[in-house]
Amino acid sequence: MSLIVDEHRFYIEDRPRIDAFRRAIREVVRPGAVVVDLGSGTGILGLLACEAGAARVYSIEMTGMIEVARAVAARNGFADRIRWVHDESMHAILPERVDVVMCDQIGHFGFEAGVFEYMNDARQRFLKPEGVTIPARVALVLAAISDPELSAAVRLWCERPAGLDFSPVYSWAANTGYPKKFDADQCLGDPVTALKLEVGALAGAVSLETELAITRGGRLDGIGGWFSAALSPGVTMTNSPFAPDRIDRRNVFLPIDPIDVDAGDRVSVRMRIMPAEVVVTWRGEITRDGAVRGAFNRSTVAGMLLSRDELARQRPDYVPHLTPRGRARLTVLELCDGARALADIERELFERHRDIFQTRAEAAAFATEVVTRYTD
Repeated sequence: MSLIVDEHRFYIEDRPRIDAFRRAIREVVRPGAVVVDLGSGTGILGLLACEAGAARVYSIEMTGMIEVARAVAARNGFADRIRWVHDESMHAILPERVDVVMCDQIGHFGFEAGVFEYMNDARQRFLKPEGVTIPARVALVLAAISDPELSAAVRLWCERPAGLDFSPVYSWAANTGYPKKFDADQCLGDPVTALKLEVGALAGAVSLETELAITRGGRLDGIGGWFSAALSPGVTMTNSPFAPDRIDRRNVFLPIDPIDVDAGDRVSVRMRIMPAEVVVTWRGEITRDGAVRGAFNRSTVAGMLLSRDELARQRPDYVPHLTPRGRARLTVLELCDGARALADIERELFERHRDIFQTRAEAAAFATEVVTRYTD
């Protein structure tokens, strides 16, 4: 069973998501328009663009899902209007500028699936000057969250699971963002739209500063985040727990040390986000009548699982040496000279590197992986 295909089943079953994109595409895509669908998956957005009258859709997909999209387009009678591009969008080359670029790489919090990087590149290389993007803007929304269950999961490492001391792990766990689908009653106050960002115009890190008002007492376990995306002038899509038409996508939980709060307390939040690196720093204070009752300062940088060996190899003075498999990869690349067939490359690779390949089949699989990634 393909888990990738099953993952896309959830996207297709999400009616609020599909309905929002259908309405936005009908509003934006004019008959005869040329459209790009980035990371097209099943190709659903391209099909909706064809329904709206698009003359051509460039469907860009880097995985084998492109074959699923081809089959679905053919079955629905749209194959003649779709041009398939099997590549990562930031490496793809198109023969013309387009009227609309669209994607759903928004993630849970509005940035971590690459929407800004992909759209920024697409706006520069694919989009006409007067062209539009779907989505056009993404707003990041924050709320004070009570989630004792998830907070307990974060603190599990301090409670001697399996009868052993795992407390060093807590630092990684406490500096990690967790996907979680919140209910509205988990919010200890009204959510705040903390930042609005133009898609295709963001380059680099962003910062935000806001204050969350506590309107009911409870235990504050962390900061919750979600997004509201303006797909078109008249259509918004969100995973907000307060929205009756929320899409079926989880939110993000950023943990802090739990603290009891009362109505009237304030939570200041300062956040720095590096979208391309999916790095978030969240810091702030909990105050009551102007007096500080608690503080937090965390970053997903401290939650990254980087080995000391990896860090050593990133130092500027590190002198790299190819491993045996690295030398084998170099052999394949050098043999891709535009004259040799794949079978000849596999044979030569096996002869040169018998120290790492036990059989010709192993060498063939290795060569195929390199060739499919670096050649056209």
